[in-house]
Amino acid sequence: MPTYSYACTACSHAFDAVQSIHDSALTECPECTGPVRKQFGSVGVTFKGSGFYRTDSRSESKTASSSS
Repeated sequence: MPTYSYACTACSHAFDAVQSIHDSALTECPECTGPVRKQFGSVGVTFKGSGFYRTDSRSESKTASSSS
């Protein structure tokens, strides 16, 4: 199950919650019962396979002529 990060707009309390994708978002801070907002973080990207290096996408004729 995914972990969602929340932050309270009243007291700035930050917390994480493990919820199903089908559960509704939390609306109340567990510390002060104030309103909370879902925080969005960065996602790690992994490039797999060929085509991600400079030399992978060049044809043989271009690499031979550029080395002359």
